[in-house]
Amino acid sequence: MIRHVKTSKKNRTSYIYYDADGRKVIELVPGQDGITEADIALLHSMDDEEVDEQRRYDYRIAEHLDAFHDGEGEEAGDRNKRLADNRTNPEAVLIAKEEEIEHEERLSRLREAMETLESQQRILFEKKYISKRSNTDIAAEEGVSEAAIRNRLKKIHQKLLKFFP
Repeated sequence: MIRHVKTSKKNRTSYIYYDADGRKVIELVPGQDGITEADIALLHSMDDEEVDEQRRYDYRIAEHLDAFHDGEGEEAGDRNKRLADNRTNPEAVLIAKEEEIEHEERLSRLREAMETLESQQRILFEKKYISKRSNTDIAAEEGVSEAAIRNRLKKIHQKLLKFFP
C-alpha cells in the first residue's frame, strides 16, 4: 500500500502494519515481544523516507516527464509553454509588442504624474516606495505623527490616480 502522508509525531508510539485493503494486520508496541522504542522510530523513519521519495517521484513525473511528452509519446512542445518557442509565432509577437507599448505608456503617465508632485511629496514617495521605509520610521524622522504621514501619502495617491483612469 502506497502511503501519501507521514504519521504525526504524537501517533508514533506504536507501529501498525496494514494489508493492501487497508485493514490492520498487526500492531507493534514497545515493550511487547522484544520491540523497543528505537525499533518503532526506525520503522517510522523508513516510512517517512518512502513518503518523501513518493512525493519527489510524483513531482518529477508531473513536472518533468509529463510536461515533455503526451500519453502517446509525442513531443508536447506545442502545448508546453516551457518548451514552446514563440519567437516566430506572429500572434505571440504582436501580443508582446502590444504589452510593451502599454508598459511604455504607463511609464510615461507615471513620469508625467510624478512631475505634478511637489518636492516634499516626491521625497516622501521615495522614502516610502523606493527606500521601502515604514510610515512610523518616516514620521519619527520628520517629527510628525504616523497619521500625518498616512494623510500625506493619501494625498499623493489621489494626485497620482488622476493620471490612471
